[in-house]
Amino acid sequence: MSREGLVKKIAEEAGVTKKVATLALNAVIGGIQETLKAGDKVTLIGFGTFSVKKRPARTGVNPQTKKKIKIPAKKVPVFKAGAKLKEAVK
Repeated sequence: MSREGLVKKIAEEAGVTKKVATLALNAVIGGIQETLKAGDKVTLIGFGTFSVKKRPARTGVNPQTKKKIKIPAKKVPVFKAGAKLKEAVK
């Protein structure tokens, strides 16, 4: 489902306009991004948890030249599905 499809679904389910649904979706996504940027996690009970994981620096190999390269440490967002979401997907 695309972002546009999700906005349409929210508008239908909530009985609001697509403009209001877009604002609501943007607010949710923005809130999650800000929280993760601050280093905290977001837990939506029954749906899942968004968090930030630190990947350590490591050595990799350039597949074209076969030379070893250093890959720097970085932070990546991760999502862990909740029990209700896992059950719904079965």
